[in-house]
Amino acid sequence: MAGRVGFRFTSRRDGDLGIDAPGELARRRRGVVDLPWSVARQVHGIDIAVVAEPGGCFGATCDGFVTAVPGGAIAVQTADCGPVLIEGRDAAGDPVVGAVHAGWRGLYDGVLESALDALVRLGARDVTAVVGPCISASRYEFGAAELARLALRFGPDVVAATAWGTPAFDLSAAIHSEARRLGIALACPDAPPCTAATVDDAGDPAYFSWRARADTGRQSSVIWIERDGSSGV
Repeated sequence: MAGRVGFRFTSRRDGDLGIDAPGELARRRRGVVDLPWSVARQVHGIDIAVVAEPGGCFGATCDGFVTAVPGGAIAVQTADCGPVLIEGRDAAGDPVVGAVHAGWRGLYDGVLESALDALVRLGARDVTAVVGPCISASRYEFGAAELARLALRFGPDVVAATAWGTPAFDLSAAIHSEARRLGIALACPDAPPCTAATVDDAGDPAYFSWRARADTGRQSSVIWIERDGSSGV
């Protein structure tokens, strides 16, 4: 039986995990988890790649990965969108995991459902998930027409207001709504940290945020299945 599941949501403290500097990027990834990484070219779509070997599907055009293979890390990158890390168990009790990039477009089109379908095909059941740092409604101004369309899809709780009183979209509430519809249990029901508003102990931004500061940096959300007897970190 494979080992336990590990996961990490990075922050600015871990450095930019989207830099175009292969050597430094590899060093930063090893600092998060020293395993072969699978990282996608994300396009705000619904395609999910199945990783069959550690580090497989690297650079695939998709918005998430699933795997039942130990010894490799699957990751998505964000700077306001919602990262969702998922775990299930197959009939033998072995873990099956997924990492999903859930921006509003992909979420609306069904990226979380695509990930669940892929996990189920790998034998997963009793699926749980955790949502990582993403932009909060208080900082996520949204057009009224698009907001109305999203409310029809996810329910009225996704309609909110920014801190300055304009219409806003609650991405976390939409992810929660979609998870409930799909029967995915959320391990942490509270709203995740806001990428635009959360600060560290020094008062500096704790996360990269495109909306708040036009940051080009990215945090990574990573999940892996450890081999028996390995620490994975």
